[in-house]
Amino acid sequence: MLASKVPSREELIGQVTGLAPRLREQGGWAEGNRRLSEETIELLAQTGVFRLRTPVRYGGYEVDTRTLIDVAAALGRVDGSVAWTASVFWIPTWMVGLFPDEVQDEVFATPDVRVCGTLSPTAFASAADGGVVVNGRWAFITGAHHSHWQEVIAVQPGPDGVPAPVMALVPMSDLQIVDDWHTSGLQGTGSVTTVADAVFVPQHRVLPLGAVLQGMGASLHHATSAIHRAPLLPVASASSVGTVLGLARAMQDVFLDRLSDRKITYTDHPSQREAAVTHLQVAEAALKTDEAEFHAYRLADLVDRKATEGAEWTLPERALARADMGAACRLGKEAADILAAASGGNSIYQRLPIQRIVHDIHAVNLHALMHPTTNYELYGRVLCGLEPNTQYL
Repeated sequence: MLASKVPSREELIGQVTGLAPRLREQGGWAEGNRRLSEETIELLAQTGVFRLRTPVRYGGYEVDTRTLIDVAAALGRVDGSVAWTASVFWIPTWMVGLFPDEVQDEVFATPDVRVCGTLSPTAFASAADGGVVVNGRWAFITGAHHSHWQEVIAVQPGPDGVPAPVMALVPMSDLQIVDDWHTSGLQGTGSVTTVADAVFVPQHRVLPLGAVLQGMGASLHHATSAIHRAPLLPVASASSVGTVLGLARAMQDVFLDRLSDRKITYTDHPSQREAAVTHLQVAEAALKTDEAEFHAYRLADLVDRKATEGAEWTLPERALARADMGAACRLGKEAADILAAASGGNSIYQRLPIQRIVHDIHAVNLHALMHPTTNYELYGRVLCGLEPNTQYL
């Protein structure tokens, strides 16, 4: 097993921030080709982005979720597609740590391994000698073009005939990629559809999803691992939300950078900077971004504190994790929308990043797990004393 020096949060943020000029150079290629460039992937690998959730014993960093938020925000301030792709890789990589240790040995044998995945049970698994056979497809598989493995969800009939979802790890070489990622937002993420056609998965690479959602893994080594004590959904929530912060901050950067030489057309204001309406818009957007940061950090701190303590998660805490993620998404989007609306007619030109930021942050808010309204409803149900209407908690 390998071990490596784990850089501090500040070191990691500094390293990814230093990539900004080169990542911006690759942004146009990524949008046009609907996936990240190989150069971008290599830059992220060199700075350790793909090792943030890899166990230390395999040369990884095992960072806390507060660090994930800050690194994703730093990337999102440069390019939303880069930040989102990195964030999505972190979640299935963490999930590998729930599988038996022999599976981890196999997956993490690849340096800077990249694991894509989904939580949607849109495939079927049937029992076979020594494992299961999987058939089906999964949409929105971010980073599939650059992945070594995919974590898949499939529905399998149990011994009593009752179907239940299972989670499995499949090499990307066993799957087909459907190049169908033609979208208005997060264009560079390459979130294509993947297909399994009678793919055999050995039993040691299959886990019951219900157990995973309750925080019960099969790893002996990680039975006492702090970062694997938390349930999947709070971990996934905290891992995802940094991109929104970065995009909201990026919009403020772009808006203020353009402010010095802009007028408000068809008015007597000599400068947009001097107009009272601009002051109100900038202040409101900045405060909404601050509020989004509050919810993101409260979520991360809850996950990290519970992991350190090894304490059981209550139902209200699980629902709050989803609610904080939804609130961060909504507030970040509102902040970006305010400044986009104040950016004038020439902001629609593609040479400016404003429209890309807007489309990216809107796309994040439409994600089924991130959707603010869905998360608010869930939190409200629990606060009202009702049972949650989902097992994804």
